[in-house]
Amino acid sequence: MFQLGKTIVSEDLLQKDFVCNLTACKGACCVDGDAGAPLSLEETKILEEIYPKIKPFLRKQGIEAIEAQGTWVNGTDGDLETPLIDDKDCAYVIFDGKTALCGIEQAYNQGIIDWKKPVSCHLYPVRVKDFTEFAAVNYDKWDICDPACSLGQELEVPVYKFVKEALVRRFGEDWYLELEQVAEDLKNQK
Repeated sequence: MFQLGKTIVSEDLLQKDFVCNLTACKGACCVDGDAGAPLSLEETKILEEIYPKIKPFLRKQGIEAIEAQGTWVNGTDGDLETPLIDDKDCAYVIFDGKTALCGIEQAYNQGIIDWKKPVSCHLYPVRVKDFTEFAAVNYDKWDICDPACSLGQELEVPVYKFVKEALVRRFGEDWYLELEQVAEDLKNQK
């Protein structure tokens, strides 16, 4: 672990490799698990605002779940998160064949909205936990992502490079440049 500003960062972001491999995992992170995607309070307001624009992109089951539960929910641990369909799929998930995709991101890609998706989804496999004085930035190892780890090793892409856009979105360009410097310093120490 090392500190960057008001963050404590796991060295796994620098030492582990990762590149999403949708052809292998079929977007399992959006349909497996026992909770929706973590959201910030600001993101709950964004979801409420953009829902009418993204609704046409969503599946019938997703629309039903959102209209029954809301555009966001309080999870079992009290955290804000996306609603689920039958306690499984994220309500915002759509499918291209058997591959899970994000309906929010589809609307973004088509220029309908200007918000890509929840930052927690954009950051994955990085998870951020906010505390009073700092944020913990960790790599979340999940066996459904083993194909992504293998592809990352093959292409030699560390986690922090794979999620660069999302890290910049969450922490800013200066923070990311500092992270790159730490990575370079560690590499030179070997």
